[in-house]
Parts: sequence; C-alpha cells; structure tokens
Amino acid sequence: MDENKNYNSPEELLDANAEEVKEDINEINAGVDELTDAEKPLDKNVRLLSPTRMVIRRFLRSKLSIAGLIMLAALFLFCWLGPIVYTKWDETETDYTVNADYTVYEITAENGGDTVMYAQVVVSYNDINKLAKPSKNHLLGTDEQGMDIFTRLMYGGRLSLTISFLAVFLTSALGIIMGGLAGYYGGAVDNIIMRICDVLICLPTLPLMLIIGTVLDSNEVPSDYYIYLLMGLLSVFSWPGMARLVRGQILFLREQEYMVAAEAMGYSTPRKIFKHLIPNILPQILVSMTLSLGSMILYESTLSYLNLGVRIPYASWGTMVEVISKRNDILQNNFNVWGPPGICIIIAVLGFNFIGDGLRDALDPKQRR
Repeated sequence: MDENKNYNSPEELLDANAEEVKEDINEINAGVDELTDAEKPLDKNVRLLSPTRMVIRRFLRSKLSIAGLIMLAALFLFCWLGPIVYTKWDETETDYTVNADYTVYEITAENGGDTVMYAQVVVSYNDINKLAKPSKNHLLGTDEQGMDIFTRLMYGGRLSLTISFLAVFLTSALGIIMGGLAGYYGGAVDNIIMRICDVLICLPTLPLMLIIGTVLDSNEVPSDYYIYLLMGLLSVFSWPGMARLVRGQILFLREQEYMVAAEAMGYSTPRKIFKHLIPNILPQILVSMTLSLGSMILYESTLSYLNLGVRIPYASWGTMVEVISKRNDILQNNFNVWGPPGICIIIAVLGFNFIGDGLRDALDPKQRR
C-alpha cells in the first residue's frame, strides 16, 4: 500500500488493502508451487530398494561375479544338456575300431668303424581305437580304453559337480547344527562341541582319506557308491570351519532385543535358533558355502587322481586326469586326454571363487552403493 497516496473514502482504502492482500497471497502461492514443482522430480527419481535388490544390484555390478556366473552356466549347460544333444557315444562305450600303433626304436650299429644310427618302426595293431587324435568321429579323441573323451568329459562333469554340491551341503548342515547349539547354549555344550572341532581340525585330512579309501577298497565297496561314501566321510571331518563361523555370529546375535522378545514370548529353542538366529547369518553361510564348492571339487579331483575316487569305466574330471600319473608318454604326447578335464576343473574352481567373492562384497553392510 502506498502511504503517500490520498484516499477519498474508507472504501477506497479497504479496496487498496484488499488488492495488496491478494497480491501477497498470490506471491505466497507462487512460492509454494515452485517448491512443490522442485520436489516433484526428486520424488520421481528416488526409489526405495529392498535389501535383497540392493544385494543383487551390488553383485551384478562386479565384473568378476558376472564372469563367474557365465563360467558356471556354461559348465552346467555343457554337462547336463550336452549328453542330450551329443548322443553319438555313451559314457562307457568303447570304440572297437582296429587301429595301429607305430613305435620308433633307435638302433646304434658299427659299420666300417663308423657308428651308424638306425630307426626301426614297429607296427602293432590294437583291438580298440585307443588314444586316437581328435576327429569328426571323436571330437576330442579317445582315451587309453578307447572311450570318447568328449562324452566322458560331460558325464564326468556331472559327477564331479554333483558330488561337490552334496558334500558342501552336508558339511554346511552339520556345521550349522553344531555351531548353532554351541553358540546358543554356551557353557558345557559349547566347550564339548568346540573341543570336538579342535580335534577334527588337527587331523590330517588327505592322509586320513587315503587310509579310509584303502579300507573301503579292501572291503570291495561297489564302485557306484565308493566316491559318495568317501566324500560323505570327508564332510564329517570338514564341518568345524562352518561351526566356528555360526557359533561366533550367534554369540553376538543372541543378546539382541528381538531375541529377548522371543524369549519373553516363550518360543522353543529350535524355533529361536533356526527361525530367528540362522536367517540373520545366512549371508555369511552362503559366502562360505560358495567358496567351499571350489575346494570340494579340488578334493574330489585329488582323490580321483590318487586312484581313490570314481572307478573306471565311470568318469569324473579327476579320474580322466589320473592317467598321466601312470603313463608319462600320454602326458607328453596326448594333451587331448588330460588337458580338457584339467581346464574344466580350473574353470569350475575359478567360477565358484569369483561368485563367492562377489557375494562377500555384495553382502558387506559397509557397502553404501
């Protein structure tokens, strides 16, 4: 309102005041609209992500995690869908095509005072097509029993991966149960379980497996169940690591407020352990299980390499590599026999380790992005 202006009547003064009030209200409304318009794009761009979606987003952001997923997906497709597509040979089928082996012997002889070297070629015919080179009939050649390497590589992958998964799940189940009991009850229960863990950790696992494998072999255990029994016994000796992890986490979580509330509600001990405590340490368990899968594949391959694993005519990656421990000539001249299973073992172990590292980073609560 203009204070220097003269108004002829009170009505003019009231009208001027009303116009000024209207202008002030319009300015206030315009400011509110500007603030509202400024907030609208922010509301549209901000999305609340659930913890699960945040973990998946962090996991997929890691290039190593994606590489591990691709490697394992390729192996699983090769091992489980491959035999359905490639049906030319079976896992235990032998190629009885007659082939010839050429062995070259160097002979030294004296001729007029000079030493002369002769090469003698000995041709021997085999009833089976063994150690054949890669061809259209055998994509990766044949082994010393005349079996198709490409087919055995797929079936061997099935067995190696299946045994490793079963062993890891059994080890994790034992570790979760024993570690959960030790962490929740404490006292004498904790002391007994932890002392058992100390004893098992002190045992040399590989020599022990060699002794157990020899005992099973002497009792003529069927080859179909031999490796399963051996890996099951390996799981019995391998659970202390998981138990220690679970126990340490539960010792911290059992003092939280929600556990006090569960105690006040009168929940049973199994419900408190397996419904309230174990789910809260599930991320650490998943990471440990993923990293253990690579170790189990190496264990199975090592036992098979030492002739304590899958028995011929059945195949596993370790059994296919084991041939080089008996015949150095195959190691030097037949890469197609032992090279592909060795490469598959490396891919599987690296894939599981990459995924385990990605899960560990994605589940880290300190990650902010």
